[in-house]
Amino acid sequence: MSRANTVLDSTFDNVEIRDSIKVAALDIGSNSFHLVVARIVAGSVQILHRVKQKVRLGDGLGTDGALSEEAMQRGLDTLEVIAESLQGFEPQSVRVVATHALRKASNAKEFLRAAKKVFPFPIEIISGAEEARLIYQGVAHTNHQEGQRLVVDIGGGSTEFIIGEGFETRVLRSLQMGCVSYTNRFFKQGELKQKAFNRAITSAQQELEMIDKKYKQLGWNTCIGTSGTIKIIIELAAQLDSTNRENHVCLTDLLTLMDLCCAAGNSKDLQIQGLTDDRRPVFAAGLAILIAAFKSLDIQEMEYSQDALREGVLYEMEAHLTHPDIRQRSAESLATRYDVDVEQAKRVLATTMELHQQCKKAWKIDNEELKNMLAWSALLHEVGLQINTRGIQRHSGYILQNIELPGFGQEQQNLLAILTRFYRKKIKVAEIPEFTLLAQEQVYKLIALLRLGVLLNIKRQDDILPKIVLKADGDTLHLQFPDEWLEQKPVFGADIERESHYIQELGITLSYK
Repeated sequence: MSRANTVLDSTFDNVEIRDSIKVAALDIGSNSFHLVVARIVAGSVQILHRVKQKVRLGDGLGTDGALSEEAMQRGLDTLEVIAESLQGFEPQSVRVVATHALRKASNAKEFLRAAKKVFPFPIEIISGAEEARLIYQGVAHTNHQEGQRLVVDIGGGSTEFIIGEGFETRVLRSLQMGCVSYTNRFFKQGELKQKAFNRAITSAQQELEMIDKKYKQLGWNTCIGTSGTIKIIIELAAQLDSTNRENHVCLTDLLTLMDLCCAAGNSKDLQIQGLTDDRRPVFAAGLAILIAAFKSLDIQEMEYSQDALREGVLYEMEAHLTHPDIRQRSAESLATRYDVDVEQAKRVLATTMELHQQCKKAWKIDNEELKNMLAWSALLHEVGLQINTRGIQRHSGYILQNIELPGFGQEQQNLLAILTRFYRKKIKVAEIPEFTLLAQEQVYKLIALLRLGVLLNIKRQDDILPKIVLKADGDTLHLQFPDEWLEQKPVFGADIERESHYIQELGITLSYK
């Protein structure tokens, strides 16, 4: 072997090889699907590559609120292509979030069922507030200006506005206006008239009336825009005015671009160097929304950041993998806000986790995510007590259904609401919705375990429960107490007997001795 080869073979012998995790985030937007693949190493996220597919899912939202067959097929075809790119990824290493189009679609569940056949990873539909929070995280991890920042993200169906500092948000809102929805409302057939721009800008300013006063009072040091719409606007503005700061735009530039649109008369005749064919049809609508934002919020200048929702998802995955789950902080914050009896919550949590441990394999619920959801429901099952003791379970379910819970997807929040809604009293199976990420029998089993965890702690006292054994066999639960213990607790025995009747509504038989 030559000396050169020996040197080459030993070149990396002393380089430390660190463990790394390959992860991916997919953003199913109203306009485009964005995939970002990265690796997490030494606590940092390193972007490997990005893929963007123009799908225009939001174009298919009809007046009846349903996605058209054509739009759903475009989405499914794109997911099938992306699935090939994600071959070899573990399920826990991929997070998929869907935004406005699927939030609004009345037939979203039909799309999700079809997606399961071509795409092996679960799809979370997230709320507008959660979308805004994740967008801010994407920006905060890659932009390090001092002081408060205003972040604006124009999507296909909604636009998010967030003020935050560092990694913490102060206020966030998702408003119902986007480049696809506004194109359909104000720029049909591609017509670009001043009257259409005026109507679109006024409509957007009406939406902004909900936030403009509060946002201007809070103020910000820097304004950052994300999304493809803002990117192309800033790029085109740079061509018009060479005196602009690099990667920045001001209101004068936006108004000049609007004049160029009106002079063209139709989007197909809008010939500006750098404006791509796929962006041309929705350009005017995005421009109108941005003009409205500048006017209503008195924005002087905006700079562009390429990092947004999908990067926020990636950084949060890194946090989930290496740091405490943000959802835990959300749950604990809610428990504090509603003055939950923490000692009782801990009793219910400990018992419920013990029951889960004993039957998780037999019941096929040996899943960390399911365990977490069960634990958070145990912590929060009595949040409704602050409203009224009567019907506490209904109040708890309502609060968890409607409150903002940072970190939780729409379906995760629905599951928490259902678990707490039916932790006691009669079970109304007809009121339990169909879940897309969970089998219905899994939901029923989680309800059953939480109910038992609560029931076994009905005395709200420490150190009174003996060693309890729970065995699962198909749809039957066997609850076993020490010899003669139950005979000495006739009231408690009556409670368990009543529970055995309630739980039959879930198709589960409870035996005990």
